[in-house]
Amino acid sequence: MTLNITIDWTLDGIIRLGWFTMDDVDPAAPSPAFEHDLESLSNRLRGEYPDPASAGPRNGPARTLYRAVGIDPTKHRPSSEALLRRVLSGKPLYRVNTVVDAANFWSLGAALPVGLYDADHLDGSILASLGGEGEGYEGIGKGWINLERRLMLRDEAGPFGNPSSDSWRARVRDETRRILFVIFAPASVGTEEMQRLTGEAEPGMVRHTGGTVVDQGVAQVRD
Repeated sequence: MTLNITIDWTLDGIIRLGWFTMDDVDPAAPSPAFEHDLESLSNRLRGEYPDPASAGPRNGPARTLYRAVGIDPTKHRPSSEALLRRVLSGKPLYRVNTVVDAANFWSLGAALPVGLYDADHLDGSILASLGGEGEGYEGIGKGWINLERRLMLRDEAGPFGNPSSDSWRARVRDETRRILFVIFAPASVGTEEMQRLTGEAEPGMVRHTGGTVVDQGVAQVRD
């Protein structure tokens, strides 16, 4: 599975995207290692940050990303920060399926938002851009998501993802076998650092989903 993922020129020097694709994942299959890994990470984070307010510096890069595209991160929290707040408040992470849970686990550990999509429900080239007037999509359990002037991913069928809430169309379901994993970061995260982050995310996804990484990259700016 080869995807063409680019960044609109208007976001040059503002955002950075790392991505990889996987085949042969099984969202319905349990991961024997997941509960142990999640408990270990959660305990470490609770030891480092006694409450959500103390984790401000950790959430800095994700908040920088949001502010860079004109979004107030205190009103629309990055998904990574929302996950961390749940853990530090003593609440369990939401559970969906093995693949989604594994992506949330990585996002929690890296403090960066990720997008996870069923690649068989994506159509053609993918572009990261700001949404236009009236653009949006049906979110996962959240109704209509307004994307006007907000960072989003679109394919040839329209918008399908952003760093806070993904679309119903491209959701990972139990029958999903091919996925696209996207890391959202500010441009201050350089290309080499994004390559490192992407390389760190892959083994965990393989460990917990049983899939195989097929392709990977750091999105370039579209001229």
